[in-house]
Amino acid sequence: MELVEPTLQMWITFAIVIGAIVAYAYDRIPLEISSISTVAILLFVFEVMPLLSDTGENMLTTKDLLQGFADPALITIMALLVVGQGLVQTGALNGPARLIVAFGKTSPKLVIIVCLVLVMFVSAIMNNTPVVVIFIPILAAVADKLGKQSAVVMMPLSFAAILGGNMTKIGSSTNLLAVGAYEKAGGGTVDFFDFTVPGAVLAIVGLLYVTLVMPHLLSDRKGMANRLASQSGKQFLFQMELGADNKLVGKQAIAGMFPDLKDVTVRMIQRGHEKLLPPYDDITLQYGDIVMVAATRGVMTELLNASPDLVTSAEGEDETSESYGERRVIAETVIAPASRMDGRTLAQTGFRADTGCIVLGVQRRSRMIRASLSALRLEAGDVLLLMGSRTNMLALRDNRDVMLMESSATDVPMKEFAVRALMVFAGIVFTAALEILPIVVSAVMGATLMMGLRCLNVRQAGRAIDRRVFTIVGAALALGAAMQSTGGASWIAHSVIELLSDAPVWVLLSSFFLLVALLTNVLSNNATAVLFTPIAVSLAAELQMDSMPFLLAVIFGANCSFATPMSYQTNLLVMAPGHYSFWDFMRVGTPLIFIMWLTFTIFVPWYYGLL
Repeated sequence: MELVEPTLQMWITFAIVIGAIVAYAYDRIPLEISSISTVAILLFVFEVMPLLSDTGENMLTTKDLLQGFADPALITIMALLVVGQGLVQTGALNGPARLIVAFGKTSPKLVIIVCLVLVMFVSAIMNNTPVVVIFIPILAAVADKLGKQSAVVMMPLSFAAILGGNMTKIGSSTNLLAVGAYEKAGGGTVDFFDFTVPGAVLAIVGLLYVTLVMPHLLSDRKGMANRLASQSGKQFLFQMELGADNKLVGKQAIAGMFPDLKDVTVRMIQRGHEKLLPPYDDITLQYGDIVMVAATRGVMTELLNASPDLVTSAEGEDETSESYGERRVIAETVIAPASRMDGRTLAQTGFRADTGCIVLGVQRRSRMIRASLSALRLEAGDVLLLMGSRTNMLALRDNRDVMLMESSATDVPMKEFAVRALMVFAGIVFTAALEILPIVVSAVMGATLMMGLRCLNVRQAGRAIDRRVFTIVGAALALGAAMQSTGGASWIAHSVIELLSDAPVWVLLSSFFLLVALLTNVLSNNATAVLFTPIAVSLAAELQMDSMPFLLAVIFGANCSFATPMSYQTNLLVMAPGHYSFWDFMRVGTPLIFIMWLTFTIFVPWYYGLL
C-alpha cells in the first residue's frame, strides 16, 4: 500500500485542525469567532499557497472552502430549528408531554429511559434525523415538567439515535454511503440485517452509558433557560374568579390543600363579603369565589396553558378576552416612584384602558397581601405581571408611571394555532421518513409554512436560528475539504496501517476502528465513510481476509460522532435546545468513543473468528 507523500499544505492543514479544536474547547473564545477565524485562515493559506494538480489545476478553490455554508445538511438543521420554535410558540406538544409525564409520575427517570430506548430502535429502521426532530420538543417538555434541565436529555437523545443507526443497513446515511462505496470497490453485496448483531451489541453497551452515566456528567450543566428560570423564582399574587363552568367549582380541600392547584399557595378565598383564610379544612370551592394564589410566573403560565380560563386579570376581566390570533407577550414592570398609580386601585388608575395591557398578578415584597387584586391599593415598588401585544408592551418604555423590565418579556403560546403547527410538523416527518421528498426540501417547506400560517413570526424564526451551529458547520466542512484535498486523512490512515503491518489482525482491525472514530469527529461522518471504505477493502484484500469486519470498522467508527457537535447533524440539532458548549461534547462524548472501541475490539474479532 503506497504511502502518500506529505506536502507543506498538508502540514499546515493539520496545524489549523489542531488549532481549531483547541479554540473550540477554550470556553472563553466564542464558537462563532473560532469558526470564522478558522475559515479565514484556510482561505488565506490556500489563496497564497494554492494546491495545484499535475495539470496545474487548483484542487481547492475559495468556492470549495465556503460551500459548507450552503450545505443541504446545514440548511436542513436551520429550517428544523425554525419548525421547532413554531411548536414551542404554539404550545403544540404540551398536551402529549403532559400525558407522558402522567404515565411516569412515580418513576420520572423511567419515562426518559423508555423514550431513549424507543428512539434507538426506531432509528435502526429510518433516518435518525426526523426521529430526533420528533423527540426534541417532547423530551424538552417532559424534562421541564419533571423538573430536570433540558441539557440532561438532549445530548442522550442524539447519542441514542446515532447508536440505533448502527443496527441496519439503512440506519443512517453513513451506512448507506459506506455500503455503496464498499460494493463499488468490489467488496460484495451487503444485506439489510448483515451487521445487526454486532451493531445491536454496540448500541446496547452505548445505551447503558447514555442512560446510567451521562445524566450524572450533564447534571451540573445549567442551560441558559434554566438560569433564567432560577432567576424568576419569585412569586406573584394571582386572582381566580370562579365562573359556573370553571373546573375548580365543587373541589374540596384535602389536608388544607387543593389537589388541582399544584405548586401554588392559596392565600385567601373571598366569598361575597367574607374572607376565608388558611387552613382550608372542609372548604369546598363555589361559583363566584375569588381565589387569591401565590405562585411563580412559570407555574401560572403552565396552569394557563392547561386551562386558559383559570386566571382572570386584576381588573376582574377574563385574560382570554383578547382577540383571536393576536400575538401576546408577558412581561414585568415596576411601579415607579411618584407614579400616579401609587395609592390607587387598578380600576382607579385606568391602566388597561391607557396601555392596552392586562395586569395578571402583583408582587409586593414588604408584606403578605390579604386582599383581592381589584381592591388592592398599589404602592411604588410593586411589580406588576402584564400581558399584552408586543406593540403595547414596548410602548411602556415611555410610560412614566411604570418601568418595563424588557429582559423578563416572554411570548404567550398561540394555542389557537397549535393544530396548524402539528400538521406542518407531521407533514415534514411523513415526507422525510418515507423519502417522498428530501429532508432538506421538507424542512424548508415546513419552516416557510410555519411562518406563513402564523405559528410564529419572522422575529421568532430569526431567533430560533443558532449562529453557533451555522458557523461551526461551515468551518467543519471547510476543514474536511482541506483534509481531503491535501490527502491528509488518507496519509494518516496509510501511516497507521504501515506502522501496524506486522501486528495481529485483531490489533490492526481495532486500530483501524479507532482511527476512523477519531477522524469522524473532525471530518464529517459521511466524508469519513466514503474515504475509508476503499482503504478497508484494499486492506482486507492484501491480508486475504473477509472484508466485512473492516467495513464494520468503517461504519461503526464513522458513527462514533460523539466528541464534537459538528460531527453529526443530530448533535447540531440538540446543541441549541440543550445550550451545550463544544467542551460539553468532548467531555461527555469522548469516553463513549473509547467504550465503543473496546466493545468493538472484544466482540467483532471474536464474532468473525479473527482471534
